[in-house]
Amino acid sequence: MIRHIVLIKFKPDTDEAKIAEIFASLSALTDRLPGAQNFTGGRSQSPEQIERGYMHGFVIDFESWADLEAYAQHPDHRTLGTQLTENAVGARDGILVVDLEV
Repeated sequence: MIRHIVLIKFKPDTDEAKIAEIFASLSALTDRLPGAQNFTGGRSQSPEQIERGYMHGFVIDFESWADLEAYAQHPDHRTLGTQLTENAVGARDGILVVDLEV
């Protein structure tokens, strides 16, 4: 299984409703794609408070690297990726992605 982890440093003027809309769309996309499962996303509530501005994130599990690649190439993912980039501090610089084999 591949765990896709994304952290986002949203611009201060991006409201929580917009973020919730993006995350709901990512969750719906996860539900539609074979090999994708377990979308979880939201705002950090860490008591450690060392997010360094990356206050939101999400995780999606994929059955294989091929399933992750299908997600990455999906037109809806590209649209949502554009929305994330447009709303992140420094565009792509405000997004961290880590994919772990678990």
